[in-house]
Amino acid sequence: MNGHLSTNGSSLIQAIHTAVKGRVRFKVSGLHLSHSCKNYIEWRLSQEKNILQYSANHLTGNVLVIFDPDYSLSAIASLLQNIVLDYRQEIAQQSVSIVPTPIQLTAIPIQPQLEQLNSQLIVGSAVATVLVLSSGLVYKNGFDESILLGIQKLHTPLLDTIMKGITALGEPLVFGSICSALGINLWYNQRRREATTLGMATVGAVGLNLLFKELFRRARPALWDYIVNAVHYSFPSGHAMVSTAIYGCIGYILAKEFPQWRKQILGSITVLIWAIGLSRLYLGVHWPTDVLAGYAAGILWLIACILYLEWKQKYTFSGNFQKILPELN
Repeated sequence: MNGHLSTNGSSLIQAIHTAVKGRVRFKVSGLHLSHSCKNYIEWRLSQEKNILQYSANHLTGNVLVIFDPDYSLSAIASLLQNIVLDYRQEIAQQSVSIVPTPIQLTAIPIQPQLEQLNSQLIVGSAVATVLVLSSGLVYKNGFDESILLGIQKLHTPLLDTIMKGITALGEPLVFGSICSALGINLWYNQRRREATTLGMATVGAVGLNLLFKELFRRARPALWDYIVNAVHYSFPSGHAMVSTAIYGCIGYILAKEFPQWRKQILGSITVLIWAIGLSRLYLGVHWPTDVLAGYAAGILWLIACILYLEWKQKYTFSGNFQKILPELN
């Protein structure tokens, strides 16, 4: 559906992007520069079970809705039209001004999303704990060297080339370029919370890794000649830690943007992160405990970044530090 829905001859909403099934963007009359309209629409959409994700942008006047693909597009359009009509009735009845005012803190109910987030963070924390314990056991029992020597037997010219290509994905030039491109795109599309979080994940992971390396000052393995450049100290693995934080953050943002492909996105990101860590062992530039500890530290920093993002999304700015329900009741 690409057209207008109207009442009394006055156009209310217009579907402007429907190419992806389960994802639609509407132009909404009255939303432009209206914080209260934005808050009301997001509050109402948060109550709908078939709505997976939503975002109302008062700067562009657009509303993005991601919904269950089994739900019809016309039903979504009808729902949004009713929400806009209800908002107008609330305004008419209670004389609530929709003129934008200086910054206001507004709490938007997102309890179902937070419950899902909490379960995901519990799993992430458990994985980080297991990695820390595994790293300790490997180090205590002296398995570092024997594991590397076992991996060294797998070397072939073809695998050397593949592993060098994979490890390059964890280099500053590569992930820096990816983060810059995605960050600019997010910022341009008024998704500044996500852009800020991605920047925080990148800068924080790199900074913390350098700090940890200086604290532990562990020498790199010297079991065979390197076929890639390796500088600085070994513990924890920068490639493992930084790729976990950065690519994990990118995966989280993309999974929220395209929930219908969530499993594929997160699965691909997990394989990528695992492959980067394995490449560091194959190339002989890290001990196994370096990589395990890097994964654990990266997961913990990723969790911190996700918590920050969700907190920022729960509390949005719009006017006089009033909640939307008291404002409309």
